[in-house]
Amino acid sequence: MAESLRPVPHEINEIDWKARLSVNSARLAEHLMAFANHPGGGTLVFGVDDDGVVNGISADEVAVVVSTLTNLGRDAVEPPLALDHAAVAFGGGSVLLIRVSEQAVKPVHRRGKSIEETWIRSGGTTRKASRQELGVLMLHSSAPQWEDLRASPLLSLADVQSMLDLEAIAKLLQRPLPEDSQDLARWLIDENMVLPEGRGFYVTNFGAIAAARKLGDFPPLDRKGIRLVRYRGTNKVNTIDELSDQRGYAVGFEGLVAHLKRVLPHSEVIHQSLRTEVSLYPEIALRELIANALIHQDFSVSGAGPMVEIFDDRIEVTNPGTLLPSKKPDRLIGTTPESRNEKLASSFRRFRICEERGTGFQKVISAIEFFGLPPLLWVSHENAFRVTIGAPKKFSDIAMPQRIEACYQHAVLQYLSSQSLTNTTLRERFKLHDKHRNQITNLISDAVDAGRIKRKDVGSGKKFAEYVPYWV
Repeated sequence: MAESLRPVPHEINEIDWKARLSVNSARLAEHLMAFANHPGGGTLVFGVDDDGVVNGISADEVAVVVSTLTNLGRDAVEPPLALDHAAVAFGGGSVLLIRVSEQAVKPVHRRGKSIEETWIRSGGTTRKASRQELGVLMLHSSAPQWEDLRASPLLSLADVQSMLDLEAIAKLLQRPLPEDSQDLARWLIDENMVLPEGRGFYVTNFGAIAAARKLGDFPPLDRKGIRLVRYRGTNKVNTIDELSDQRGYAVGFEGLVAHLKRVLPHSEVIHQSLRTEVSLYPEIALRELIANALIHQDFSVSGAGPMVEIFDDRIEVTNPGTLLPSKKPDRLIGTTPESRNEKLASSFRRFRICEERGTGFQKVISAIEFFGLPPLLWVSHENAFRVTIGAPKKFSDIAMPQRIEACYQHAVLQYLSSQSLTNTTLRERFKLHDKHRNQITNLISDAVDAGRIKRKDVGSGKKFAEYVPYWV
């Protein structure tokens, strides 16, 4: 503000002086709209007259101004505005600063009217936007991403540090945590964990969901913690125990995986005369499936978070939200990476929790085949997506539909490795001896009849035939 008073007092596009509160509420709303449409936003300064002379403002006047403009920002413009204010000492008196942030969704216009009823700042004044200027505003409009929205009220830097586990985030990034407060604030902004506003910060949804010490400290995210439930048997009648992880996803991920490894069943194997406990489920598959559920969930689904459910014969991983429209359930293996939550997906890669190359399901299927498990199953419900990884089964105990699905998944995995499915590779996938060749030949025929795979070269003999996924 001081710069606008030198060398000659003059209003600039970012600042509008007001000696007192105008009784013209329509004009006040126009100032709010203009600053909300202006790059970087702007500030209304009460207690300074048109000549730049500081006359000051009383405590009673501050209360009236703040109440009036807050109501106008909520009721008179669209989309509604959230205003910040501060009373500060300046030029020998007290002035009131009303901060109006630039809005992502533009144009901000008069509520109940067409979008042509909008105002902008130009030459230090507020005026109605022309049609050409209206078009420019629309070009610069963007719907805010969920991760960028505010998860907290305005906080001090110390409050941010107490609510976010920044030490854990720095460790994940393999870097030291900045010690200087200014450097720390800059780092938090660069990492999209906070939004600066005046003398404080708003924790973003991304910052909270990734690094919260306790998600309950952020009321909109209280139900988004991941739940891990164990059942006795193959249904949900008898619950053994339940863990509800209230830490942010990134800072709590390794602890969750470690707990999961402890409670999962193990088998004992003897290798070089030594007994070793080996998990029945591949860790890489569990990590990828859980990370996938966290990253790709639909945060607009209220009252629900990701869930891991452990049964005697399977593990189910469920996340809120259906598949993206561009995704097909049987094309998830090796598909091009795409996410509703780009910042969360990118951060999980940087935190070395998962990759962003579209290889997640490919790794899962590969691990499942190595462990000799039934095929991975996925179901897209009306408002949720569930992936099921089955416990070890003999080939004779696997139902025919699952055998065909395993055949298809093996064909996809082979194709992505520049190879083809053959009788030999499929027998190896099911850990079967050569004497089961006829059984596998029949399974391949069933998978072809079901339209899941097809012959790579129809001219070759059947004994050495190669097969690829149906969509090749």
